[in-house]
Amino acid sequence: MMRSMSEFIEVTNLNIPELKIFHQLSENQLYHINEPELGIFIAESPKVIGRALDAGYEPISLLLEKNQTEREAADIIERCVGCFDVPVYVAESELLTQITGFHLTRGVLCAMKRRELPSVEALCKNCKRIAVLENVTNPTNAGAIVRNAAALNMDAVLFTSGCSDPLYRRAARVSMGTVFQIPWTFLPEGKEISVLKELGFKTVAMALRNDTKNIDDPELKNAEKLAIFLGAEGDGLLPETIAACDYCVKIPMSHGVDSLNVAACSAVAFWELSNKK
Repeated sequence: MMRSMSEFIEVTNLNIPELKIFHQLSENQLYHINEPELGIFIAESPKVIGRALDAGYEPISLLLEKNQTEREAADIIERCVGCFDVPVYVAESELLTQITGFHLTRGVLCAMKRRELPSVEALCKNCKRIAVLENVTNPTNAGAIVRNAAALNMDAVLFTSGCSDPLYRRAARVSMGTVFQIPWTFLPEGKEISVLKELGFKTVAMALRNDTKNIDDPELKNAEKLAIFLGAEGDGLLPETIAACDYCVKIPMSHGVDSLNVAACSAVAFWELSNKK
């Protein structure tokens, strides 16, 4: 169903209260905006918003370029208005660039309600392969790793408290919305490895060390339950994390290259250590 422009709220002024969530509040402020209730997040682009809707996330409002109302965003508008009756704000692209500070991906933003995260125990109950991100603060890397995990046979992704929130706009956008397709949650602080070992997982530290196991070692491939730990770009995993893991693995390099970007490393590790190839 094509909706008439008269159904939309045209925006010509940046400083209206309804747009505050899109351009005045930081993502951290949005996270805490409704405390003690759950906060909100902003999803960008029709593909990401569509996957969030598919996963059951509830929209609050839409903000989009005028020329998107009859293009890729038409289906998103119909789903959000038809099912949730949310307000749709439209503006010229130049105005939206002022609001966001950059040109929007496909010209669409959607404010959405967060959902309660599952416990680690509930999330990992039937998992055989999980990715664990430790202190990955770069949202681009976090989003790329989530996308790799979803594509390359991981059953879930776990984040330590020091990681970038996977629902931050850039992380979700880089993940191409796969953050809404693969189960994920945060690990309890101080119990990151112990809780996984209690659940029967063997733990693998991806690290630049020489005392490592080959990534194609059958012992790793045949492990019933494996948790693959990846650290921040540059610093890598904490020494205490490496020491506490059951195995340490280094991806062999050539041409004098010392390491891969953590997102590239994750793709190699997930493919090699998957038991579903």
